[in-house]
Amino acid sequence: MEDNINNFTFPIIGSFAPAFEAESTQGRINFPNDYKGRWVILFSHPADFTPVCTTEFMTFATMEAEFKELNTELIGLSIDGITSHIAWLRTIEEKVQFKNMKNVKVKFPLIADIKMDIAKRYGMIHELSSDTKAVRAVFIIDPESKIRLILYYPSSVGRNINEIKRCLIALQTSDAFKIATPANWELGEDVIIPTENTCLGASQALQSEDKLCYDWFLCVKTLPKERILRKLKDNQ
Repeated sequence: MEDNINNFTFPIIGSFAPAFEAESTQGRINFPNDYKGRWVILFSHPADFTPVCTTEFMTFATMEAEFKELNTELIGLSIDGITSHIAWLRTIEEKVQFKNMKNVKVKFPLIADIKMDIAKRYGMIHELSSDTKAVRAVFIIDPESKIRLILYYPSSVGRNINEIKRCLIALQTSDAFKIATPANWELGEDVIIPTENTCLGASQALQSEDKLCYDWFLCVKTLPKERILRKLKDNQ
């Protein structure tokens, strides 16, 4: 089993996202060429007509406009074929109601990866879970086609789409303002500024009035929600 697992490569944060061409429910995709200058959330699911993934696709679809406002496109993937994808998405739209969502039309592309070429390239096949299905993975990819965040979920745990959106905003904010975000950060809350790397800088940091320092290595400053959103919009 160890030898088989090692046959699959896993992309790492900071590496370029593997390129691919594939058929999808919205036509042929040439990635990353078709998505230059935009962020992408590429996410996989084990199979069509599965209950957990149905709720996730409905949630992603109802939030698609919110992601587009953040210059971000959604791409789904599973090892099922186009015909199965279409039948599943039609069922979601015509029959499934979950919480306050119904008649949900999934407009973003869902890739058919029957030969598992893309799933293997992205390390989505975990043989200890299943050797025939892609695990439920999430990749956030930036406009330079670099992987910035990777999440893997077991089949029993539904993804938190709001958390994925929060991570996306945190990444974009970090890029735009050269800051970091603390635990449980939400848009508009204080952000962490870079740590000083000299003794003099550390001493001066504690005396600064434009930031709050809990110690020399942990200083925060206010970054209003409106300023962040304006900056992110200007960067698009």
